[in-house]
Amino acid sequence: LACSQLWKSKTRKVWIPDAEDVWKSAKLLKDYKQGDKLLRLELEDGKVVEHQLDPRTMNLPHLRNPDILVGENDLTALSYLHEPAVLHNLKVRFIDSKLIYTYCGIVLVAINPYETLPIYGTDIINAYSGQNMGDMDPHIFAVAEEAYKQMARDERNQSIIVSGESGAGKTVSAKYAMRYFATVSGSESEANVEEKVLASNPIMESIGNAKTTRNDNSSRFGKYIEIGFDKRYRIIGANMRTYLLEKSRVVFQADEERNYHIFYQLCASSNLPELKVLKLVNANNFHYTKQGRSPVIDGVDDAKELINTRNAFTLLGINDSYQMGIFRVLAAILHLGNVEIKDRDADSSIIPPNNAHLTVFCDLMGVTYQDMSHWLCHKKLITATETYIKPFPKLQAINARDALAKHIYAKLFSWIVDHVNKALHATVKQHSFIGVLDIYGFETFEINSFEQFCINYANEKLQQQFNMHVFKLEQEEYMKEEIPWTLIDFYDNQPCINLIEAKLGILDLLDEECRMPKGTDDTWAQKLYNTHLNKCDLFQKPRLSNRAFIIQHFADKVEYQCEGFLEKNKDTVYEEQIHVLKLSKFELLVELFQDEEQSVSPMEAQTGARTRLSVKPLKARASQTSREHKKTVGHQFRNSLQLLMETLNATTPHYVRCIKPNDYKYPFTFDPRRAVQQLRACGVLETIRISAAGFPSRWTYQEFFSRYRVLMKQKDVLSDRKLTCRNVLEKLIKDKDKYQFGKTKIFFRAGQVAYLEKLRADKLRAACIRIQKTIRCWLLRKKYLRMRSAAITIQRHVRGYQARCLAKFLRRTRAAITIQKFQRMYVARQRYRRMQDAALVIQCILRGYVARQKYQQMVREHKAVIIQKMVRGWLARQWYKRSLEAIVYLQCCVRRMRAKRELKKLKIEARSVEHYKKLNIGMENKIMQLQRKVDEQHKDNKNLQDRLTNLENTYSSESEKLRNEVDRLRSTEEEARVNSNRITSLLEELAKLKKDLEETQREKKTIEEYADKYKLETEQLVSELKEQNTLLKTEKEDLNRLILEQAQEMKEKMEKALVEETKQIECELNEERSRYQNLLTEHLHLEARYEDLKEEMTLTMVIPKPGHRRTDSTHSSNESEYTYNSEFAERDEEASRGPEDVPKAPLDMSLFLKLQKRVTELEQDKQSLQNELDRKEEQIHRIKATEEQRNRARGAELEYESLKRQELESENKKLKNDLNELRKVLSEKPTAAISAPGSPAYKVLLDQLNSSNEELEVRKEEVLILRSQLVSQKEAMQHKETMTEAMFYAEDLQKMKDSGEITQAYLGLKEVNRSPPKDYHELNEDGELWMVYEGLKETNRLLESQLQSQRKGYENEVEVLRGELQSLKEENNRQQQLLAQNLQLPPEARIEASLQHEITRLTNENLDLMEQLEKQDKTVRKLKKQLKLFAKKIGEMGVFNQMENVSPGQIVDEPIRPVNIPRKEKDFQGMFEYKKDDEVKLVKNLILELKPRGVAVNLIPGLPAYILFMCLRHADYLNDDQKVRSLLTSTINGIKKILKKRGDDFETVSFWLSNTCRFLHCLKQYSVVTLNDDWQVLSDLAIQIYQQLVKVMDSILQPMIVSGMLEHETIQGVSGVKPTGLRKRTSSIADEGTYTLDSILRQLSAFHSTMCQHGMDPELIKQVVKQMFYIIGAVTLNNLLLRKDMCSWSKGMNIRYNVSQLEEWLRDKNLMTSGAKETLEPLIQAAQLLQVKKKTDEDAEAICSMCNALSTAQIVKVLNLYTPVNEFEERVSVTFIRTIQIRLRDRKESPQLLMDSKQIFPVTFPFNPSSLSLETIQIPTSLNLGFLTRV
Repeated sequence: LACSQLWKSKTRKVWIPDAEDVWKSAKLLKDYKQGDKLLRLELEDGKVVEHQLDPRTMNLPHLRNPDILVGENDLTALSYLHEPAVLHNLKVRFIDSKLIYTYCGIVLVAINPYETLPIYGTDIINAYSGQNMGDMDPHIFAVAEEAYKQMARDERNQSIIVSGESGAGKTVSAKYAMRYFATVSGSESEANVEEKVLASNPIMESIGNAKTTRNDNSSRFGKYIEIGFDKRYRIIGANMRTYLLEKSRVVFQADEERNYHIFYQLCASSNLPELKVLKLVNANNFHYTKQGRSPVIDGVDDAKELINTRNAFTLLGINDSYQMGIFRVLAAILHLGNVEIKDRDADSSIIPPNNAHLTVFCDLMGVTYQDMSHWLCHKKLITATETYIKPFPKLQAINARDALAKHIYAKLFSWIVDHVNKALHATVKQHSFIGVLDIYGFETFEINSFEQFCINYANEKLQQQFNMHVFKLEQEEYMKEEIPWTLIDFYDNQPCINLIEAKLGILDLLDEECRMPKGTDDTWAQKLYNTHLNKCDLFQKPRLSNRAFIIQHFADKVEYQCEGFLEKNKDTVYEEQIHVLKLSKFELLVELFQDEEQSVSPMEAQTGARTRLSVKPLKARASQTSREHKKTVGHQFRNSLQLLMETLNATTPHYVRCIKPNDYKYPFTFDPRRAVQQLRACGVLETIRISAAGFPSRWTYQEFFSRYRVLMKQKDVLSDRKLTCRNVLEKLIKDKDKYQFGKTKIFFRAGQVAYLEKLRADKLRAACIRIQKTIRCWLLRKKYLRMRSAAITIQRHVRGYQARCLAKFLRRTRAAITIQKFQRMYVARQRYRRMQDAALVIQCILRGYVARQKYQQMVREHKAVIIQKMVRGWLARQWYKRSLEAIVYLQCCVRRMRAKRELKKLKIEARSVEHYKKLNIGMENKIMQLQRKVDEQHKDNKNLQDRLTNLENTYSSESEKLRNEVDRLRSTEEEARVNSNRITSLLEELAKLKKDLEETQREKKTIEEYADKYKLETEQLVSELKEQNTLLKTEKEDLNRLILEQAQEMKEKMEKALVEETKQIECELNEERSRYQNLLTEHLHLEARYEDLKEEMTLTMVIPKPGHRRTDSTHSSNESEYTYNSEFAERDEEASRGPEDVPKAPLDMSLFLKLQKRVTELEQDKQSLQNELDRKEEQIHRIKATEEQRNRARGAELEYESLKRQELESENKKLKNDLNELRKVLSEKPTAAISAPGSPAYKVLLDQLNSSNEELEVRKEEVLILRSQLVSQKEAMQHKETMTEAMFYAEDLQKMKDSGEITQAYLGLKEVNRSPPKDYHELNEDGELWMVYEGLKETNRLLESQLQSQRKGYENEVEVLRGELQSLKEENNRQQQLLAQNLQLPPEARIEASLQHEITRLTNENLDLMEQLEKQDKTVRKLKKQLKLFAKKIGEMGVFNQMENVSPGQIVDEPIRPVNIPRKEKDFQGMFEYKKDDEVKLVKNLILELKPRGVAVNLIPGLPAYILFMCLRHADYLNDDQKVRSLLTSTINGIKKILKKRGDDFETVSFWLSNTCRFLHCLKQYSVVTLNDDWQVLSDLAIQIYQQLVKVMDSILQPMIVSGMLEHETIQGVSGVKPTGLRKRTSSIADEGTYTLDSILRQLSAFHSTMCQHGMDPELIKQVVKQMFYIIGAVTLNNLLLRKDMCSWSKGMNIRYNVSQLEEWLRDKNLMTSGAKETLEPLIQAAQLLQVKKKTDEDAEAICSMCNALSTAQIVKVLNLYTPVNEFEERVSVTFIRTIQIRLRDRKESPQLLMDSKQIFPVTFPFNPSSLSLETIQIPTSLNLGFLTRV
């Protein structure tokens, strides 16, 4: 029903077969109906295809899993379990998520990435250590951890079977598994077995690996490594077994392949001096290395590889001589291959004499040339009666030579393996082991021979064991859950195994054919055909070949070529050749063949000598020859394989299947065809098929309820989850065969989870649609109402505005019309008036103009007539004169012409009549024409004469007129002449004026030009000056700005540089501290190990003689009980032991010496780090000292003055005592004459006084100089504590001064009543010198007191004057400010301000007087207290009673007592006195037997530290250094013992950390002098306790962190549980006993309250909290990075909520300044990364800027692991991840993926003085310290 419903969905996705991609995804375009033969599908590229169903089966295509199931960690978690689902899941994880490991039930599928990945570091190992296999992402470390835990839990040996094709990564996987075992079992610092096993890799790769067509470093043998463990499950040794070395490769290689690497390494290094003797040349010159025609591997340097191989030999104990022996054997094999064998005849062959290669072979192998050349071409035949020698034909001789070479190489291989096993052999008894099987996978090539047959046979056996194990696990699971189950039909390959190994099987027939004298490959093939063809379905014969056969293996059909099977199976080596080699002088060769006479045992077969051949020498009984009892290669391999299977069956197997993604070694490139081929071959698909046949999907009831709660109604939810799930499933899935109810789980058939997921998705989708519908309706309605209300409001306002605008427009229109009317009227009237006035003006002007023009015209016409008249007359006269002259000239010319013509005519006529006649021909016409012309000229002349007459008449009249006019003009001329003269004078005057004007104008112009030029120049100059000024201002501003910027920049740079330098120094200091503390931790581990070894030595070693002790000068001062009192302890031990003799047991002294050397090195490193730490601290102090130098200068002066004052006071007190004694002496012995002035004694006294004064002054100056230097040094080194200590010193000095006065008074009173001493201070009989001395002291005291009083008075006066001056200055400034303010105010405000100021002044004075009064009251009270104390002391001493009871006689007779001046009273307070014998009792009661809980609750914090310090202080007061050292040593050792005993108890560790710090602070606060070593030991002890405290907290918090921070669903309903696979996965549902966030918070609160109760320093508590939060953040982030199921949006929300709760806890405890929140920053950013949008480039930029605390590897890892929990989420695209990588590629950071959760921040102990007075401390009786006396 469910499947049919799934096929009715149009959008359902299916898988269809494809030639290239194997399977393609497609989407249904049409619902499937029963009986449809075609499916209409749409591919992912958009192409629509029609899929034809198989008409016979009508099987539908495979359904595709929902998208949220794609990329699962376990393939069995997929709802649909079939080949395309498996292939697609692996591809998505490998390509998109860059995950190479995937679970498939109990199998780990590992895909070779062909790229180095950062997922194998120690941090990853620590993260997987102790975790369940399903809790973390798939990894080879998870498989190794599962094997390790099962070995320890079940007490059963384990095996990890690593298989796969050549180049799939089998060897690397096995190596990482062994590295994991070595790390978690603690063998790195002891056995180093992993290092030795890994060191064997270069050896085994060089002699067992070769280049093939598929892999450049293919292992041509299988190996099984057993890693042995002791009872504490620590690695103690290893053993290696090898299988089926491919010996045929020694003598033959296919194209593009190579021989074993070691041959090419030797040839490449043949130029080395030590290898010259091998006579090697290039590999192309040897037959055994040139057949593949590929002697070089790209990127591999064979010479360097030989160096690595030789280093590995040396590391495993194979010395240089053995190495050269190995190389000789290998070189001899190469030379043997070049030995040329020629035909002698058809049945025999021969080696030419003096063959160079055979000669070298014999020299290297130490055999004779004649024997070897003879037996290479001959063999010995033995019959019943005789023995004879038979020659070889050439082909058989070549085969014998190659067989010998293979045999020698196999022997050498076995010998090397044996020596590797010896190096890895364990000296301790093995308790259990884990085996790692690195074996070849299923192989099929174009030509498959005997080697492939054996390999596939082994894989058949392994596959059968694998199938049985999987079936067994399935059966156990069903039985445990008590559900009915039926036998699952799985592929059983036992028939194939029987075909190979059963009686009359392939191997049996092969061995039988090998025993036949004339057996061949062809006869064997015929036997196979006759025996198995058509009788066994798994055996077939090729159609076109009679020398091959086909076997149907579990993975695929393989065709084997029969050629070479018999030869390889026989592995024939002739005894005579072996005998020649045994007679060699070469020791290694003899050692290789020394076991030839022994039979091959099964154990020998399993240790690698699979091809060992028993060749025995000739014996008497020829019937029992070794050849008859030889074991063939097939037989040996079958036996060794059987032993391997027995070993695997006796262990719990774990499977790792390595997949080769492509044949081209491209990183992260997936070839589906190759992958499917390997998945079919390695059994992964068979596992899927077995799982799919049963119930592959399994849910716990709680997980099912949490996931599918949305499918239930409220009435369906019952209190019983199991019953609820049962009821819901019966409603959802009708077919009850599709599921089964177990005890704790629900089992589903394949596809049912997908159906449930579809129902859940549909329900969620419907709910989402309903929510979206309601919300969108609500949003749109709200939007509509808002829009409607807004529209109405806008309409109201718009309509009102429009109405107002209309009214305004109407008013404005009416007003405008009125204005226009009057304006237009006014404009028209004005325009009319202007036009009228203009017209009148124009008329007037025009008329005047016309009249003037008319008058001028008349004048001009009159004058023109006159001018015309005169001109015309003159012209007529001129014309007349010219005409007359022309006429006369014309007449002359005509007359001359005529005369000439007449003359010519006459001459012609005279000459010739005929000629004349001729001439006259035609002249008649001309004459007539001329006649006409003459007539016309006559007419013209007549006309001209008429005209001339007229002209003459006119001329005469005109001449008359002209004469009259001439007369008039002459009169006018006279007038004009007169006028002209006048005009001339006027013109001259005018010219002069013009000249003056021109000069003036020229001067003006010059002046103007000059002015313009000057003005232009001035303006230009001004503009230039302005520009320059502007430029200068700009430059000035730029310079000022630049200066400011540079100053600011320099300031910022200096500040930045200072900050950076400070940070760098602090960082270096922290690093040095961290290194030092890490070394201290390592030192403590070694110390503990040293103690354990010493305890073991006490049981095994002979006790040394008394008095002989070994002392270690390299012991550090912080070693436990061997530091101070080791001598006494050893002496006591020796005394208690006595002279007993204990039998001596063997001791590993090498390990003991190594540990001792390591301890010495660690101590040296520790000392160097301590020196470096001191240097860094001094550097920091110097930097800070320069900043506070000015502040310290004044403090140094005050300190100097204080020291000087103390010195003078001490001198005054001494002089006062001396004066009292002198007075007593003088009072007892009156010597008035002695002190009289002028007396000799007086002079001597005066001289001594002067000299003493001088000496005193010199001494005082020296003392003051020294003390000032001490003060300056003290200021430089401890400037931070200067003021505090100065205050303490000042208070102590003040108290000492007061108590000193009291003591002095008491002594004076006491000494008065005592009798004078008789012999005391008497230097001579008269006591003169003593009196002189006393007088000198008295004088000195007087002078000093005067000097002191004067100095004090002067200083006080100067100080008072300075104070007054400063107060006057301040008062003056205030008055000036007040005056300036008052001047700006009005008179009334001014008066009020002055009154206010006066009131303020009087108030201040009143306050000053009150302060003075209070000081005086305090002084009076202090003096009263001193007086009371003085009276009390006098009363206690009974001075007055003594004075009354003592008589003068008694005073005289009292014996003389030395003056005992005790210490000051304060030195006797705050101390406890104890006896030396009570020291052990003190340590026992106060440290070893003390319960921290009772002390912390009932007594004051730090009480043991105070008591120990007060005892130490008393010992220091007594100057008993031995007692001080003993108490310190006992205290330190006691603390270490209690920590060693109860180091796992948090309260104990916290209690003693608090007390140790308090002890250090007391030593510093009260300046108790201890040795530097003691101080360092205490500091190291505090660091050790802090680190122990961190470890205890880590062990307590570790089980809580992952469950509380990640797995627990803090916000209920946000996240859902995805379908699980076969592996157990930790549920996020809170069950009983699981940890939650509240558990973590409660534990943190418990830690905090405990530390506060113990009185731990607040700064130290902050450091502890910071370390706790770092552990929480690091562990959470590391698990997040290693768990794909935790990388989702909902989980990010949960993490952020949990972090906010942790921050709230910090706020409640006032610890926000501890830096704990900053340690959670990477976790916060990872949670934000899970929730932010991850699509566009803007999102990528935001992520890069946001995740600055995460490394690039961590960001990419989170994005790759991001997994949608619901269908509504989307995966992160590969393109987006690449964008992130490109943006972050410039980051400089560590490539480490995980955070170091074991990192401990360097701890510091800031000085925190105690406010508790030591005098008030009382010892409670519960501590049983009654032997302490309070001093």
